[in-house]
Amino acid sequence: MWLLKSRTCWVTERTKEHKVSCPLKYTCPILGRQFRSRLEEGDLKLRRDSSELRKSMEKMTAFQRFSRVFRDNSSLTKMLIVFTVSGGGLVAYSEAKPDNGMNAITSTEADGKKKRVVVLGTGWAGTSFLKNLKNSSYDVQVISPRNYFAFTPLLPSVTCGTVEPRSIVEPIRNIVRKKKVDVRYWEAECFKIDADNKKVYCRSNFTTNLDGEEEFVVDYDYLVIAVGARANTFNIPGVAENCHFLKEIEDAQRIRRTVIDCFERASLPSLTDEERKKILHFVVVGGGPTGVEFAAELHDYVNEDLVKLYPKAKDSVKITLLEATDHILNMFDKRITAFAEEKFQRDGIDVKTGAMVVKVSDKEISTKEVKNGGNVSSMPYGMAVWSTGIGTRPVIMNFMTQIGQTNRRALASDEWLRVEGCDSVYALGDCATINQRKVVEDICAIFRKADKDNSGTLTVKEFQEVLDDICERYPQVGLYLKNRQMNSLVDLLKDSKGDVVKESVEVDLEEFRLALSQVDSQMKNLPATAQVAAQQGSYLADCFNRMEECEKNPEGPLRFRGEGRHRFRPFRYKHFGQFAPLGGEQTAAQLPGDWVSIGQSSQWLWYSVYASKLVSWRTRALVISDWGRRFIFGRDSSGI
Repeated sequence: MWLLKSRTCWVTERTKEHKVSCPLKYTCPILGRQFRSRLEEGDLKLRRDSSELRKSMEKMTAFQRFSRVFRDNSSLTKMLIVFTVSGGGLVAYSEAKPDNGMNAITSTEADGKKKRVVVLGTGWAGTSFLKNLKNSSYDVQVISPRNYFAFTPLLPSVTCGTVEPRSIVEPIRNIVRKKKVDVRYWEAECFKIDADNKKVYCRSNFTTNLDGEEEFVVDYDYLVIAVGARANTFNIPGVAENCHFLKEIEDAQRIRRTVIDCFERASLPSLTDEERKKILHFVVVGGGPTGVEFAAELHDYVNEDLVKLYPKAKDSVKITLLEATDHILNMFDKRITAFAEEKFQRDGIDVKTGAMVVKVSDKEISTKEVKNGGNVSSMPYGMAVWSTGIGTRPVIMNFMTQIGQTNRRALASDEWLRVEGCDSVYALGDCATINQRKVVEDICAIFRKADKDNSGTLTVKEFQEVLDDICERYPQVGLYLKNRQMNSLVDLLKDSKGDVVKESVEVDLEEFRLALSQVDSQMKNLPATAQVAAQQGSYLADCFNRMEECEKNPEGPLRFRGEGRHRFRPFRYKHFGQFAPLGGEQTAAQLPGDWVSIGQSSQWLWYSVYASKLVSWRTRALVISDWGRRFIFGRDSSGI
């Protein structure tokens, strides 16, 4: 209606304008009257058309009007509430921010004074950085071979049709479309990083660009490396050629098609029982969360849906889970590990621990039994899924060689996510690991900084004054004190000396070194999970948002090897728990505080948390509808 009104008002104003300013009114009354008459006729026709359009809009159904309102006002989609009902009556409300997208700008529009930030990758770390970046003083350029973000924790659900692949992806342009920051995206892959000249060399995904060039070079002021990792084959023969991986959307789609193909092949009338059992033998290598969840999803898919369509194949299906260590789900609580192994045994999933894969052919998998003296045995299979860990991408390996970080699994960064030796390069996510500095390496600098009166000895009071900065700069100190229930230098000296120590004690450098000698034993590397990558992206975006402010007013801990303070507080990971879906609507949950829950209530908690963590309201609606469709109609078995 506002459109009709505005058009009518425009004609009226135009008519008034001509009545006042038209020279025909004063030079030729007859021509002036004719001109005004035609304008009035046009105005009358426009009013008639507006009336007809108004009537057609009134005839629109309520659903059409409701749909139009939501399309025209995207902010109304935030009214969607994810409500799940379980024994505990759980309601999940998402803390995610509204969808954002990308302002497509040309290079001539970019302000020359803006710092250019190049982001490599659109995974958990890169997307989290883009979503939380708010400072408009940057010119951001995103380079990634995929133009979307994928919610990877739901990939096992995609392999069996529980969730559709498009339901868990969000185009990166949608995510950054409405941001105030200038962002451009290029679908290409970085194959070389030149940190000395601040350039990245990229190769387009398309065979031919408009200018005939497939490669291009991008300059940067700051580089954010978030390219993730690849599947680790450990150089075992035949793995790359014959196994499926589960890292990308395309991997999940290939697995889904292969599962259906195996059942269709096994249904052919010319096969023997032995051949049918071989085709329907599904092997999962790796007893981590991804491998366990896929095995559970596949078991549910076969027993709840496929056996109804392929009744003759029911007795021939076999699922085997191979794990090189003594137990599956080693990173979880022992109660969860024991429950998962018992449940898989009840469900008929063959769990073989202590079985190390040594070779994979197109027909058989050879394993070495660690417990039985290293005996090698082989088993036929129809499909094999490899989920044993992550490896380094070639571009990262090449970059590590350039900067002298050889013989490492991932890029080494400091506590502020800066690549060691490169001040303007940041690395986060699975492609990097934080190289936490040891207290022993800086023990002399810490002692001199705490000894303010330069007496050569350290009092309890002097130590307490810098204890907070020490714990913030070296988190292993705080963890050590917490585990030993200590809060001062006196407690540390009691632990190292084993005798009574008074509050008035003073210690020299050697005694101080002895007291902190065991602190570095608490250091642990962060796991390569989506939770860590997302927090790192959010942390780095916050640092970029407050870069100028913290340059003037540093907020970090004391510089023990220099003067003043660090600009920012170091990155600290906060663990919010982890889930392990075990099939049959049962999930194991391990939350902070040593809280463990197993059963159907944990499954509803898993539904709620994952729905709230999806990147947009669109993907939430799609995933929840997929779950509802599966409950009502079952999983789809078409080979597409």
